[in-house]
Amino acid sequence: MAPASYNCIFNTICVMDASTRLGTKLVKRLLKRGYTVHAAIQNHGESSSLKRIECEEKKLKIFESDPFDYHSILDALKGCSGLFYNFEPPADYPTYDEEMGEVEVRAAHNVLEACAQTDTIEKVVFTSSATTIIWGHDKDSAPSIDERHWTDINFCRKFKLWHAMSKTLAEKTAWALAMDREINMVTINSGLLMGPELTITNPYLKGAAEMYEDGVFVTVDLDFLVDAHICVYEDIASYGRYLCFNHIINQKQDALNLVQMLSPLPSPPQSLEEDTMIIQQRISNKKLNKLMVDFRGCQPQMMDQNANQDICL
Repeated sequence: MAPASYNCIFNTICVMDASTRLGTKLVKRLLKRGYTVHAAIQNHGESSSLKRIECEEKKLKIFESDPFDYHSILDALKGCSGLFYNFEPPADYPTYDEEMGEVEVRAAHNVLEACAQTDTIEKVVFTSSATTIIWGHDKDSAPSIDERHWTDINFCRKFKLWHAMSKTLAEKTAWALAMDREINMVTINSGLLMGPELTITNPYLKGAAEMYEDGVFVTVDLDFLVDAHICVYEDIASYGRYLCFNHIINQKQDALNLVQMLSPLPSPPQSLEEDTMIIQQRISNKKLNKLMVDFRGCQPQMMDQNANQDICL
């Protein structure tokens, strides 16, 4: 039997930007769980796979949507009871620099304002980053870091951590508007998303050596990240922020594996491979893990019931 915190409901959900890796996977998973999905895509994303699905799947509708075009956001949200929102830089502004903070803040403001103007929206899942949490805390004052911590904006400016600064400013903007407009919002603060698409230019990697040394260099697999998003949406008891990761890089071998994946090099010295020192972990995702215990236990039953068009959420 499903946990009491899950209800049997049929919803239409908007995924924005559905053309990202996370967005596309969310769309496919939500369709399998019986939802009707509005996939809001930006022109810079890869949407061909979604368009193929749209031809076969009556519950999927694709919208060309721009987070800087307020009316296109409203169109995508019309009739939806939930929104999954994630941001990637526009094609004409692909890198993170000092100005990206303003860009991402404006996008977050437009999306949350549109949610406030959409009467049917019941819940928003806002994808943020672990970099909004980890920077600017010394080990003495913060021996352990979790969702209650916020990255220090001045620290980011000083060390040019533009990705962390932009994500922090955007999330704070979203929270301010959500509280002011009484929008039911939760955030997923994701670690570095792993996969073959990961490159050394990923802005999350700025300060990677320092993250490693501080015991806060966390990563997440796509399937786990998608599960986390759906879990916090479906569980009526979810609230606030959720640090999301399922691996921490705190051993030399893990770090070497990541380096090899990002920029293949000749075999490292044997002395490095034999280094077994483990850096103490200073970051916790207990809040999310506790919530996902019931969710993961309910999944097989959900999928069985989905075949009978009666979804247990």
